[in-house]
Amino acid sequence: MNRRLQTFKYVLFDLLAATGAWSIFFYYRKTYVESHKFGYQVMVDLDERFIQGLVLIPLFWLIFYMVLGTYRKVFRKSRLKEFFQTFLTTLIGVTALFFAIILDDEVLTHKTYYQSFAVLFGLHFGFTFVVRFVLSSITAHKIHTRQIGFPTLMIGSDANALELYDELEGQRQASGNLFKGFIRVRERESYPLENRIPFLGNLEKLTDVIERNSIEEVIIALESSEHKSLENILNQLEDRDLIVKVIPDMYDILSGSVRMDSIFGTPLIQVTQDIMAPWQQVTKRAGDIVVSLLSLVILSPVYLVTSILVKMGSQGPVFYAQERIGKGGKPFFIYKFRSMVTDAEKLGPALSSDHDPRITPFGRFMRKVRLDEIPQFYNVLKGDMSLVGPRPERQFFIDQIVKLAPHYRHLHKVKPGITSWGMVKYGYAENVEQMIRRMKFDLLYIENMNLMVDVKILIYTVQTVLLGRGK
Repeated sequence: MNRRLQTFKYVLFDLLAATGAWSIFFYYRKTYVESHKFGYQVMVDLDERFIQGLVLIPLFWLIFYMVLGTYRKVFRKSRLKEFFQTFLTTLIGVTALFFAIILDDEVLTHKTYYQSFAVLFGLHFGFTFVVRFVLSSITAHKIHTRQIGFPTLMIGSDANALELYDELEGQRQASGNLFKGFIRVRERESYPLENRIPFLGNLEKLTDVIERNSIEEVIIALESSEHKSLENILNQLEDRDLIVKVIPDMYDILSGSVRMDSIFGTPLIQVTQDIMAPWQQVTKRAGDIVVSLLSLVILSPVYLVTSILVKMGSQGPVFYAQERIGKGGKPFFIYKFRSMVTDAEKLGPALSSDHDPRITPFGRFMRKVRLDEIPQFYNVLKGDMSLVGPRPERQFFIDQIVKLAPHYRHLHKVKPGITSWGMVKYGYAENVEQMIRRMKFDLLYIENMNLMVDVKILIYTVQTVLLGRGK
């Protein structure tokens, strides 16, 4: 499978569809709309306006599709979903073009506006969807006939894994799983599945097996006695660009956890990796950039005054940089106004408390109103952080937290933030136990992550700052 080539095909044909639709629509506007308006046949002149349209309109559609994540997972497109997604994106895009360009047209009756909208929508949707349908159908045929497949790892080795493997391989239409082998959970003398696919090792080798075999999909088929290992497996698969599916039991089916993507497919629970829709991710990042730029400019007098007060309050630098762990477990340096005395951690990493003698008098005030955090707008602008997200911690404390709560790793699925649900509820943590209690709210945030939740958290954060409720 050549993903770059497949993506190029989608991009190329989308550009051609947009170009063709706009060209025909331009011809329609000249020969019908303007001729109807002026009362004589208007000649079609491929003027500068037409050339600009041929360049800018397809570019508009391309950027719009990229923002919506249209070109992600090009080999895993459902034709039915493609229809509805193309319909919706065309409706939104044509509406935007209508108000930006078509509404300026002078017409005899308002009916012409509706006709122009319908013509542009029909042309663009028709050209775009037909080509996408053909591409998706060709890909689906190759998957169903086992011409192409996705490198897959089975976790499990006993009866459930064997039954699932036989069911997947025996399907009339293949689901695209190209099994590279299996990993066992419990050690036995022999494994029923080893007569079908290679044995690749135990759970301790999971990461190496995935990287060595370029695994794209993981199917977890555990026995009832092995379910306690599920959390450990999911934690190890965290932060990886994988499709993870779990074999359901009857409770999962009755509770509605199982969703069927294909009539001929095997029912499996897919562990969702995409926390936010692509358009929401882009909007969130755009909001981070705009708010950070405005804050750095508007709050510049506050930065200046705070810097002077920090310098006057105690000896040492104005700013404090400290290594924290961000999205995907990657380290970065977080910036704050210094609120503690210099060399506050000369005896090693230590969390602060309400009556910590290391905190300067002005530092105590800054913490109350979160003033020490505002240099992190620079971190947000750089892309290390977001306005809203779990607070980043140091590796020293993360190692302690993970021993008590392994699911802490789930927080690394997203960028850390200046503020978070946990910060609104708890404020600064004084010990590892409080970090774990605060983590519950950050996990809830990740599972319910959307732009409206971000707005609510920002509103409560502003209230905390204005009322001085910071801890």
